[in-house]
Amino acid sequence: MDLADLKSGRLAPDDYERNFTDAHPPLNRTQALIEAERCYYCYAAPCQTACPTGIDIPAFIQRVAQDNVRGAAEAILTANPLGGMCARVCPTEVLCEQACVRNTNENKPVEIGLLQRYAVEGHFATPGAKPLFERAAATGKRVAVVGAGPAGLAAAHGLARRGHDVALFDAHDKLGGLNEYGLATYKVAGGFAQKEIDWLLSIGGIEPKLNCRLGRDITLDGLLSAYDAVFLGLGLAGVNALGIAEPELAGLRNAVDFIAELRQSPPSDVSVGRKVVVIGGGMTAVDAAVQSRLLGAEQVTMVYRRGPDGLSASTHEQHWAQTNGVTIRCWARPLSAEASGGVLRGMRFAATALEGGKLVDTGEQFFIEADMVLRAIGQTYESQPAGAAIALEGGRIKTDAQYRTSLARVWAGGDCRHGGRDLTVEAVEHGKRAAESIHAVLTGGAHG
Repeated sequence: MDLADLKSGRLAPDDYERNFTDAHPPLNRTQALIEAERCYYCYAAPCQTACPTGIDIPAFIQRVAQDNVRGAAEAILTANPLGGMCARVCPTEVLCEQACVRNTNENKPVEIGLLQRYAVEGHFATPGAKPLFERAAATGKRVAVVGAGPAGLAAAHGLARRGHDVALFDAHDKLGGLNEYGLATYKVAGGFAQKEIDWLLSIGGIEPKLNCRLGRDITLDGLLSAYDAVFLGLGLAGVNALGIAEPELAGLRNAVDFIAELRQSPPSDVSVGRKVVVIGGGMTAVDAAVQSRLLGAEQVTMVYRRGPDGLSASTHEQHWAQTNGVTIRCWARPLSAEASGGVLRGMRFAATALEGGKLVDTGEQFFIEADMVLRAIGQTYESQPAGAAIALEGGRIKTDAQYRTSLARVWAGGDCRHGGRDLTVEAVEHGKRAAESIHAVLTGGAHG
């Protein structure tokens, strides 16, 4: 049989609808009330300490237990203005839920992520709900936020709440960054990313400026001449290469592009191979692999160069991939993409091992048939758009504790900033803290 079978429309319409709905259904009211009663409402709660945005988790859960959805949402969104999205995509199993004291005796934490989702989405869905926050009096200061991903959105909201006028620039035709373009469809079903952005913009004072790319349509010097401060939430626009010859083949592509296409198109329109190989071991690799299966791929294999302990995808995500029929194969690195007649036929790999702490080839090779190969071996910060004036560290923007860069009146946060863990919730915290710092400087506070 000819392996070259890259096509869309593999499944029946009902299959697509079922496969790309919520991976984990939300709690209903009864379930939420019961789950909230499991919380001990700890003093100096370890779950709150484990949350990068410092949400007062016992307080919001207590309000859920009291059937006070608005109050619960206010407690969440005060600390994390993207609390709804974070409830859906945060690795709560290694953050707040891992720290839950219920694990000690029951080995089952309070389902904090699901309760957070219940509260935020419940408030958003309440007809005629009053705004949770109001803008402060106008300061007359203008701030440019470049990048409308989690960090940029959080910074824009924090600045607008304090009375500053914000211009929110983004290279895409929709706001959201990673939340809109970089996450599996089944994690944010129902267009939730844009619903949350609509809520965030309702504070007022934020003017989106779409299809504006730094270095092409706008420059840092130009922004500094027109605005009182600039925040860079540029994310990671570069994609790491495999380090081998990569011929121009229809089935060889970046996993991030595949995921973005799926987020912006009906699933039935997205082409997938019959046999798919995903190279990488992180969350992006899992999202690409699982969605390939959900699109109708018969065989999907994730290949990672080190052992299982090195996979950056959480244990929960690994199990999710395997539950959906993805094979995870470790200790292998790509050698070559093999094709015939201009059509991708598969990937050849070298088996690897650790010797003296160094990754080496064992001498064994093997071949995996594939008509689609997705690269998911990490992304990098592209420094050129921001210019050479900003100091870097470890290939990303260097900042101080207040998120100030080496360039006066320029702050940075999110994945483009050195020292983070590439988590959505951490990017939100960067944007939130940078907004506090920018406000202090613009109003003559201590951070100047």
